[in-house]
Amino acid sequence: MTKAGVEVLGISPDSATRHDKWVEKECIPFTLLSDEDRQVAEKYGVLQEKNMYGKKVMGIARSTFVIDKNGKVAKVFEKVKPAGHSQEVLDWVLQNL
Repeated sequence: MTKAGVEVLGISPDSATRHDKWVEKECIPFTLLSDEDRQVAEKYGVLQEKNMYGKKVMGIARSTFVIDKNGKVAKVFEKVKPAGHSQEVLDWVLQNL
């Protein structure tokens, strides 16, 4: 997406070591950040109660945030499904930023 003038970052509560292994295995072309203490997830409101196998647990709601050049949240995509999502985000960025 750098051709579109945007930088892509991923963030999750996984450790940096785990990210490194996943990046290598899947050839991920962007930077992954570790939020092991979940402070960023909490600030962005994506640390939410989920239902897993009948039990309520706290987990990350998969989301995408587009941050504009002024550091403001320009768009939030919630309940993200990986298939086709990168194209959806790119299309939005090209039309709106």
